[in-house]
Amino acid sequence: MTLSYTVTDSTIMVRRNLLRLQRYPAMVFSIIVMPVVILLMMTYFFGGAIGAALPGSGPPHGEYVNYLVPGLMLFIPAYLTVSVAVAVNQDVTTGFINRLRSMATPPTAILAGHVVGALIQGVIGLAALLMTAFVVGFRPSAGALQWAAALGLLGFMAIGMVWFAVALGVIARSPESASNMPLPLLLLPYLGSGLVPTDSMPTGVRQFAEYQPFSPIADTLRGLLMGTGAGGVWPWAVGWCALFAVGGYLWAVTAFRRSTEG
Repeated sequence: MTLSYTVTDSTIMVRRNLLRLQRYPAMVFSIIVMPVVILLMMTYFFGGAIGAALPGSGPPHGEYVNYLVPGLMLFIPAYLTVSVAVAVNQDVTTGFINRLRSMATPPTAILAGHVVGALIQGVIGLAALLMTAFVVGFRPSAGALQWAAALGLLGFMAIGMVWFAVALGVIARSPESASNMPLPLLLLPYLGSGLVPTDSMPTGVRQFAEYQPFSPIADTLRGLLMGTGAGGVWPWAVGWCALFAVGGYLWAVTAFRRSTEG
């Protein structure tokens, strides 16, 4: 019965977190619309210039879309961190979680509501991004196995990012500070190989761009989807995802317990 109650409570919490998005349309915009806006802007404003420098025999526009989309997929879990951190912090600071604990709601159900709800938003955002990408010329050569591996890696990364966001939401003192704390995670996708190749960057910048977490993940996704192979960066990609997932989960659970026991 305990497992049944946990599943039921988790389902209720997921539904609640999805319904509350109606009160915060800006959060929906950042997750679903912003990656699409960046895709269109980068493709039609800078695609010709950047695409001309990419290897390949196709038109520069098409070459750049194929390069760009795998990197943009990582923007979705990055943007998720803000909405999750704010939502968790609102529950903590308004006493909502304490009321749930007084009704013997299991902590796993409370946290699962935020995590699963965020992942559902991420799936919707990814669908919107890919549909737009195919319209503007994205033509991956991946088969079913490569797509499964790419989506699995992206999901692994998203889970880790969401757990980190839960931890940030718990430790933040207000919703305002919770919305600012994930800023470094929002900037990292811009400062790597997601939007442009790192070859032309100055030495110090290039080294940072190549070794920060999002670059090996973006390169692995690109290799899987475009049929060029994951190369030697995929262990780094999996390692970073595991670090985010395990570290984020342990931090979130520990911070949550301290906040409710204090």
